[in-house]
Amino acid sequence: MTDENRFSSADMALRGRIGGFTRASKYPPDELTSQARRGFLKRFEPQDSGLSQEERDRRTQAALKAHMAKLARLSAIKRKRQ
Repeated sequence: MTDENRFSSADMALRGRIGGFTRASKYPPDELTSQARRGFLKRFEPQDSGLSQEERDRRTQAALKAHMAKLARLSAIKRKRQ
């Protein structure tokens, strides 16, 4: 690739933003992020296969809330130190 065919980082960033906005204009937000959300929540699912889906969902949500509470606590501690 020659120098005149290369795009600047600013141009590439602008192209990326245009693409992102175009995609967001065509699909609802929950459809765009559903796979990412499922993958993230999978980290918190219990490994016990004998649970009903309702109990599995309840425990997943509880584990997610515990994780977020831990992050909030660590953030508060760090802000207090600064």
